[in-house]
Amino acid sequence: MLGRRLGSVDLRDLRAYVGHVNPRHPLRSPLPVRDVVLTGVTNSVEPVPRWRPTPGQEERADRLIALLGLAHRADARWPTLSQGERGRTLIARSLMPSPRLVLLDEPATGLDLAGRERLLDSLDALRATHPELATVLVTHHLEELPAGTTHALLLRDGATLASGAVDDVVTGEWISKCFDHPVRLERTEGRWSVRTHR
Repeated sequence: MLGRRLGSVDLRDLRAYVGHVNPRHPLRSPLPVRDVVLTGVTNSVEPVPRWRPTPGQEERADRLIALLGLAHRADARWPTLSQGERGRTLIARSLMPSPRLVLLDEPATGLDLAGRERLLDSLDALRATHPELATVLVTHHLEELPAGTTHALLLRDGATLASGAVDDVVTGEWISKCFDHPVRLERTEGRWSVRTHR
């Protein structure tokens, strides 16, 4: 994984190379956005006692917060954030240790249309500013795939149904098989829409 052999690498070292975004982040404290993002340095849910970020880490947190469109909410507390703002905060948090891979587990869960579009705009901005970063996004909804998606893996009944370049995998035929329901796909400006095939 990421050039390291599992079993012969310290998983704590490998963990710094992988960022994970869980929309059900178990934070209970009313931390401000900046502090939530900074917990990505220590890979902890809550701030670590007596730990203080360096000025460089604070600057990085502020840059990531701005990149994800949250500069105006940097001091807003977690309970006051919308679901979309929380998702973008968690993406910024996952980027703090400069990972090579970010796993996004259904990041648009619970978002309204505007929240989903802001999230996808942020992911497209992230791709433009961090082209070396690989992202894996898990979703049941093709409308949630960013325009920059390059590869896809379709799972059905716990097994791989199809995988490869997105243009070869995200097709009406494969998606119909995956969901066992006839669908028709359209792609406009890199984004997909799905309709039942008649």
